[in-house]
Amino acid sequence: MDALDLARWQFGITTVYHFLFVPLTIGLGIFVAGLQTAWHRTGKEHYLRLTKFFGKLFLINFAMGVVTGIVQEFQFGMNWSEYSIFVGDVFGAPLAMEALLAFFMESTFLGLWIFGWDRLPKKVHLATIWAAAIGSNLSAYFILAANAWMKHPVGYVVENGKARMTDLWAVLTNSTALAQVPHVIASAFIVAGGFVLAVCGYRWLKDRDDMWRGTARAALLMTAVAGVVVAGTGDTSARLLHEQQPMKLAAAEGLKHDTAGAPFSIVPGLEIPKVLSFLSTHDPDAVIAGTEDLQQRFERQFGPGDYRPNPEVVFWSFRVMLVFGLGTVALSVLGLWLTRRKRPLPDWLAKVLVLALPLPFLAVIAGWLLSEVGRQPWTVAGELLTASSVSPGVSLAEVATTLVIFTLLYGGLAVAEAVLLTRHVRKGLDEPATVAAQPEPALAY
Repeated sequence: MDALDLARWQFGITTVYHFLFVPLTIGLGIFVAGLQTAWHRTGKEHYLRLTKFFGKLFLINFAMGVVTGIVQEFQFGMNWSEYSIFVGDVFGAPLAMEALLAFFMESTFLGLWIFGWDRLPKKVHLATIWAAAIGSNLSAYFILAANAWMKHPVGYVVENGKARMTDLWAVLTNSTALAQVPHVIASAFIVAGGFVLAVCGYRWLKDRDDMWRGTARAALLMTAVAGVVVAGTGDTSARLLHEQQPMKLAAAEGLKHDTAGAPFSIVPGLEIPKVLSFLSTHDPDAVIAGTEDLQQRFERQFGPGDYRPNPEVVFWSFRVMLVFGLGTVALSVLGLWLTRRKRPLPDWLAKVLVLALPLPFLAVIAGWLLSEVGRQPWTVAGELLTASSVSPGVSLAEVATTLVIFTLLYGGLAVAEAVLLTRHVRKGLDEPATVAAQPEPALAY
């Protein structure tokens, strides 16, 4: 094992941990904004209490996401300096837009929302949570656009061993980004929906209050609609993989040789004929490239080396993503049916919703592994190998030390996060707030 191996492990561990909070922040922010909008429109006090309840959960998660995200920035310079040098000019614009526009917008308006209760006019205060939630989604867009460039680099030239951006619009509207952004954001709504459903299921079993049934219905609808978007964008992503990342597609299906009418592999040894060709090209007889044949072509194009990603990780992460993601969406559809026409939330379903909490989180983590491990051995497809991206001056001992420190630190943060969220969920809603009865300042009019 060398410094490169540990640097990859370190980035993978810290990124997976950070990615636990990112999708929940994206989806939960919109959900909280929706609850506050319902209070603003109806004046019903339980919407206000729910807004503050889920708002606290959102803030705990947001704070943890910011803390864990900072480490990502430092790792680029510490462990991946050659990568940073190569992509710096291209990544500078979208990451600057993320930090100066999206994150600044998100954090500023979130601060106004936190401290604006009883201080800002009701309509203005409502606007602040929507602005913060929109900022979270814009932040995701810019980061995902940068990530998409690594898989399908466009709008650049290579000069003196560095990528120089020639077309910012091409980078931001990369076809990979246009498919990846809605797919990831819709997945974030499934994660947030699963989280809200688990909370509602737990509180329903404790309180038997119909407000938890109504909130669960909203989360069930959000999750089901997001599932439709994920399925549609997943179809687009499959066709783009066939065109832009054929090695990842082949590894995800365990396809070793070019095959006309390629089957879809459910598990090794169990296949559905021609489905992979149809999903990838909408032609059931199309030829899909295999890993071994692609390896030979890539050796002729790029020189000697192994251009195949880890087959087990890519193959099984795709199936975990698919099964757990579809399982969460199917559960939401079932929940909508069982609670139709104001029927109460069945106790057994409430228990299942609590137990199903890990499923959407595991699905998005598996999706991230599929996306990033499937790109190997490239950090920038066709341009920069992972082995050439690591910092040459960082030793194995230095990476090992920081890996241990980060792992212990993140373990402590995980415990703190779990304790804070669990304590708040068990406490339940605050007492009826007095803010709803207070007149708005004259500025509101």
